[in-house]
Amino acid sequence: MLLPLNDDTIMSAASCLCKGGIVAFPTETVYGLGADVFNTTALARVFEVKRRPYFDPLIVHIAELSTLMRLVDYTAMDAEAIRRLKKLANTLMPGPLTLILPKLPEVPDLATGGLKTVAVRFPKHSGALALIKNSTGAVAAPSANPFGYLSPTRAEHVAEQLGNDVDIILDGGTSEIGVESTVLDLSSHLPRILRPGGVSREEIEAFIGKLDDVRPEHPHTEEPVRSFNIGQCLSPGQLKSHYAPRTKLFLLDTDFLCKEAYKRNCAYLFFNTVSFDLWKKNNPRAPLNGGHRNIFILSHNGDLRDAASNLFEKLHCIDAAAYSAIYAERAPDKGLGRAINDRLEKASNK
Repeated sequence: MLLPLNDDTIMSAASCLCKGGIVAFPTETVYGLGADVFNTTALARVFEVKRRPYFDPLIVHIAELSTLMRLVDYTAMDAEAIRRLKKLANTLMPGPLTLILPKLPEVPDLATGGLKTVAVRFPKHSGALALIKNSTGAVAAPSANPFGYLSPTRAEHVAEQLGNDVDIILDGGTSEIGVESTVLDLSSHLPRILRPGGVSREEIEAFIGKLDDVRPEHPHTEEPVRSFNIGQCLSPGQLKSHYAPRTKLFLLDTDFLCKEAYKRNCAYLFFNTVSFDLWKKNNPRAPLNGGHRNIFILSHNGDLRDAASNLFEKLHCIDAAAYSAIYAERAPDKGLGRAINDRLEKASNK
C-alpha cells in the first residue's frame, strides 16, 4: 500500500510496526524497510522479502538517544569508547552515521547477524523520526530493495521492486543524501569505517581523532550464499558485489573513460560536465544530438553532495532503459566521493 507521508499515515504505519508488520519509509539517505527490532517474526519477514542472507546484520534506527540504553551494553565499553560515543552523539547525530556498538542480550541475534555488536543509527528525517517514536522506538531497517540491487531513493523504486510484499510504503519524496549512512565501528580499540557513506571520514576525525586506516576484507562472494557462516559481515554493505544494477557496469578512471569509444547501445555516467566535454572531443563522430539520451551526469558543477544524491536515481534510470553496459567515471576520492566510489566499485563487481 503506497501512501503519502503525513501525520495520519505515519500513525497508521507506526501501528502496523507495533503489530509485527513491515513498513518502507523515507530517510535522509535512502528508503528503509522497517520492522520492530525485538520482533523476530517481523525481522524474518524483512529478510524473506529482501531475499537477504541471514548473516548480513541490520541497522537499528532510533529516534531518541535514550533508546541506546535498550540496545547497547555499556559495560563492554572502556572509558575512551564511551567518550567517543558521547562526542559523536552530540555532534553528528541525528545524521547519516551508523555506529557499531556492543549489544545487550535482549537484542535478537537475527538483527545482528549473530554478532555480539549492534549497528545503530539516529536518522535526520522528520517523517522517519515520527514513525519510530510512535512505534516501538527501535526499528531495524535495511534498504527497501531486493538484496544486492540498487538502493531506493524514491517510494516508486520500492513499489516497483517489492510491491505488495510490503504492508505500507510511505512516500516522502526523493531522499536528500541519496547514499547510505557511514558505518563506524566503535567496538574495536581504534575506530574504523566499515562502509563509507553520508558522513565523511574528515568530519568524524574532526570530533574523535584519527581513525584506523585498515578496512576489513570483504567476504568472498564467488561461493554460493549458503556457504557463508553467520556473523561474517561486520556491517551492511561489506560484500564485494552489492548495490548493483542489472546492467553490467564498468568503473573507469577519468582518463580511461574519456578515451572510451562511443557505443550507441551503452550508457555513460560522468561525474561532471568537464569530463563529459573531454570525452566528446575524443568522440567527434558520436551522434550526441537529440538530448544525449545515453549520457548521464552526476553533478554538472562537480559538487560531491549533489553527485551522491543523484547516484542511485541515475542508475535506476539507466537500468530501466535496458542498455547493454554502463561506463561510469570514478569520483574524486575525498569526502562523499569515497561513498560514491564504494557503491560503484561494488556495482562493478557483479
